[in-house]
Amino acid sequence: MSEWAVEVHGLTKRFGSFTAVDGITFAVKRGEVFGFLGPNGAGKSTTIRMLCGIISPTSGTGTVAGLDIRTQSEQIKARIGYMSQKFSLYEDLTVSENIDFYAGVYGVSAERLAERKRWVLQMAGLEGREQSLTGELPVGWKQRLALGCAIVHEPEILFLDEPTSGVDPISRRQFWDLINALAGEGVTVFVTTHYMDEAEHCDRLCLIYRGRIVAMGTPAELKTHYASGKLIEVEVEPQMAALESLLNDPAVYDAAVFGRRLHVVLPADVDAEGYVRQQLEKEGFRIIYLEPVVPSLEDVFVSLVEQTDRGLGEGGV
Repeated sequence: MSEWAVEVHGLTKRFGSFTAVDGITFAVKRGEVFGFLGPNGAGKSTTIRMLCGIISPTSGTGTVAGLDIRTQSEQIKARIGYMSQKFSLYEDLTVSENIDFYAGVYGVSAERLAERKRWVLQMAGLEGREQSLTGELPVGWKQRLALGCAIVHEPEILFLDEPTSGVDPISRRQFWDLINALAGEGVTVFVTTHYMDEAEHCDRLCLIYRGRIVAMGTPAELKTHYASGKLIEVEVEPQMAALESLLNDPAVYDAAVFGRRLHVVLPADVDAEGYVRQQLEKEGFRIIYLEPVVPSLEDVFVSLVEQTDRGLGEGGV
């Protein structure tokens, strides 16, 4: 058996003249939590739908559980679980009826149904609410019920497409506890998200932007993107003029907007705090706040996005 649960080479999807996914290549190990990280419109959902056999790629190749995504999509659907950000539940059915429906879709035998149903209800915290209408459940419970329905047949690979979108922080944390427990039992989890804090839960991450992969690695490996420099956070007025000035400074590795502040990266062997303060004051900018900070995954991602955009603006492809 291959160590790879998912393998993709040059995968591309076009809708008319628009390229949603642009020649991506990656692989996911069996039993790992693999995060597909990017902003809305980056190509995450299109990729996951190709891998699940819902839509066909324009070009490129891919396998899921050793099965070809082009020619064996029906066999793939039997081996995976899929949960979308809309949860894919029937709100006019009861909790029990939703579980029965998905168990039937996934071919769960009558002998196994009672046992799997009990497991889903316990996992989702819905014991005693079997006859409740799904549409009347709080969002966090709907989310856990949708997860249970997606894995009622005990799939070896679970695809989660923005599963915590619109869910409160406590429910998001509880959901990730469930995901980590599943991974601990050997299930491969492929999850798309745009929440940077969730990315920290993943074994490895693939950062995608404008349909292209811009970086891949563990959270720790991606943070080494900043290992060669120092990161300074500064609130300054006027912000955009200061950003332009810093980006034109040859001593500055990178600079980007973070809310009301700028994050500025400089070489590790300089007094970064003193240099940024001196340069901004020399240009007549008003400094409100300036401190060194520890880089985060968000710093890495924003920096890579900024670099990509600058490259495209300079004639890159």
